[in-house]
Amino acid sequence: MSRINNRQLFLQHLAQTSDKPIGIEVASAKGIHIYDTDGKAFVDMIAGFSVCNIGHSHPAVIKAIQEQTEKYMHVIVYGEFVQAPQVAYAKKLTSLLPENLDAVYFTNSGAEAAEGAMKLAKRVTGKTKFISFKGAYHGSTQGALSIMGDEYFKNAFRPLLPDTLQLRYNHFEDLEWIDHSVAAVVVELVQAETGITPANQEWIAALRKKCDAVCALLIVDEIQSGFGRTGTLFAFEQYGISPDILLTGKALGGGLPLGAFVSSFKMMHCLTHQPVLGHITTFGGNPVSCAAGHAALEVLLQENWMNEVKEKEQILLDQLIHSAIVHQNHKGLWMSLQFESAELTKKVAAACVHNGIITDWFLFAEDRIRIAPPLCITKEELTAAITTIKLSIDQALKN
Repeated sequence: MSRINNRQLFLQHLAQTSDKPIGIEVASAKGIHIYDTDGKAFVDMIAGFSVCNIGHSHPAVIKAIQEQTEKYMHVIVYGEFVQAPQVAYAKKLTSLLPENLDAVYFTNSGAEAAEGAMKLAKRVTGKTKFISFKGAYHGSTQGALSIMGDEYFKNAFRPLLPDTLQLRYNHFEDLEWIDHSVAAVVVELVQAETGITPANQEWIAALRKKCDAVCALLIVDEIQSGFGRTGTLFAFEQYGISPDILLTGKALGGGLPLGAFVSSFKMMHCLTHQPVLGHITTFGGNPVSCAAGHAALEVLLQENWMNEVKEKEQILLDQLIHSAIVHQNHKGLWMSLQFESAELTKKVAAACVHNGIITDWFLFAEDRIRIAPPLCITKEELTAAITTIKLSIDQALKN
C-alpha cells in the first residue's frame, strides 16, 4: 500500500487529537533513530515521551519479548495465576526502592497507575480529599484529569471528581491548605508539561513533613521522570524523601504498555477486602510487557548511561545556545527551550522534523520545545543533534 494511501487512511480511520499531526510514516526504529518509509532517519529527541530511555528496539528487550511470547501471552493477569514475568520484575523493582515500597500493582499506563493510587489512598485513609498542584499532569482519565493542574484541558469534561484542590507549585505558604481532611497529596518532583520545572528541595522536604503531620499520603508521580531521566533511577532519590505511593509508567515497559503504582504490602492489602478485588485490570501486568520492562531495566542498570546524564546535561547547557532561546529549564537529560511565542516554537519544531530531528512542545507550555533523547545517545550524537536544532531555529526565524 502506498505511503499516500496510508496517510489518507490514517486521517480517515484513526481518531485525531490534533489538526496537524507530525505525519511521519514509521518503517522501523532502532537506537536513537526512527526511520520513515522513504528511508529517512530521524533522531528521536523526545524518546517517545521518555518511554524509550534505553533507545528503540534494544536486542535484549526483543529477545525477552520473543522468549515470553513463545511461552504464553495473556492468561488471567490478576487474581488467580502466578506469572513469573510479573514476579521477577516486581522483585527486581522493589529491590531498588525504599523498604516501604515493597508491593507493585501493575497497570496498563501511567494514568491508570494514578487512578489506582487514588483509590488506594481513599481506602487506606478513609478520606476523600486530594491535593495536587497547578501545572500538574497525571493523565487524562477522569480521576487523573480531576487532579490535573490546568483548567483549559479540564473545562470541557466537567463535572469531574469533587473534593480536589490545586495549590501553587514550589510555594511554601500554600502548604497550609493541607490539613487532616486530605487523603493524599499528588506531586511530580519535576513538572513535565510546564516545560521541565523541578521542585525546590526544601519545599519537597516541607511537603513530606506536612503530609506526615496531618496523616495524608504522599503520592510521587515519576511516570516521566523515572528510569534514569534525571540521573538517578528515580528523582526522589535526589530529594531525600520516600513516597508513600510511587507512580511509574512510560519507560517501565521497555517500549510496551505498562504502568504501576508501588506502595507497602500493608497498604496494598486494603485492596483485597471490603470489597474483594478492590482494584482490577484485564491487561495490566501483561507477561510480555513485564518481560520487556524487566529486560530494559537490566540494560539500564548494566550500562553507564545514568552516570553520564549530568555530563550530557552540561553539553546541552554549554552548546544549545541561541539568541532566539528566551529561557531554558532542565533536569538531567531533560530540557525545555522557550521562544518568544508559540507560533515560533511550532515553526522551530517543524523545521527540526524537516531536518531529521523529532521534537515537540508541551501541553501547558506551547512556547517551549522538548529535549529528552534516549539516555543511550552518545556525546557525539548529542552534539550533532544540537547543531541541527540550532540550524532549524535559524530557518524558522527566516520563515
